[in-house]
Amino acid sequence: MSAATHPDDVDLSPLAAIHARIARAAALAGRRADDVTLVAIAKTKPVEAIQPLIDEGQRVFGENRVQEAQAKWPPLVEAHPDIRLHLVGQLQSNKAEDAVQMFDAIHSLDRPSLLVALARAMDKTGRRVPLFVQVNIGEEAQKGGCPIGDVSALLTQARGADLPVAGLMCVPPAGIEPAPFFALLGKIAADNGLAQLSMGMSEDFDTAVMLGATHVRVGSALFGARAG
Repeated sequence: MSAATHPDDVDLSPLAAIHARIARAAALAGRRADDVTLVAIAKTKPVEAIQPLIDEGQRVFGENRVQEAQAKWPPLVEAHPDIRLHLVGQLQSNKAEDAVQMFDAIHSLDRPSLLVALARAMDKTGRRVPLFVQVNIGEEAQKGGCPIGDVSALLTQARGADLPVAGLMCVPPAGIEPAPFFALLGKIAADNGLAQLSMGMSEDFDTAVMLGATHVRVGSALFGARAG
């Protein structure tokens, strides 16, 4: 029986069931569930779909696009000042300042030009937003992310610019067992003195938690599959 169909979860809300799965995976790894942050991915979701999760206590949400977040979140954050927004999608350098102003963490630092733009934006706004370096962990040509061989150099540049790098992020190749990719991301992070790992989505977050994820990015398991 998979974690997704555990009998104890039958009567739980989707949010409570996700937390139960995180707790079970953490326990198997000798970790505390409280050490894992659930980032509810709300991209394309209207306020009416998000509000029930807020009412149930969820406070960390992820978005893919700066403009969508700007259009949707200000009233919700005003009503719930403890909400924290994470940018998990690709970021264009010309949107760096908007992202720094809008988000509480950015999971998509992947190249020197974006690093320069983020440093400039943080200096201008006075906000120090934690960053995750997105690693192209499967070395896929069609995916964004810093090449594995360039991670150390990008981190050195980020530290030289006094940027607050919190950890690493990855999206493993689809349709392949994700565990080796999660383990590799953890090794790269450890080799570079980073403690936080943004990895694991709806299909594989249990595995990610067992392999050290500190942030899991869950959308469809909370909101249902996207249309189209």
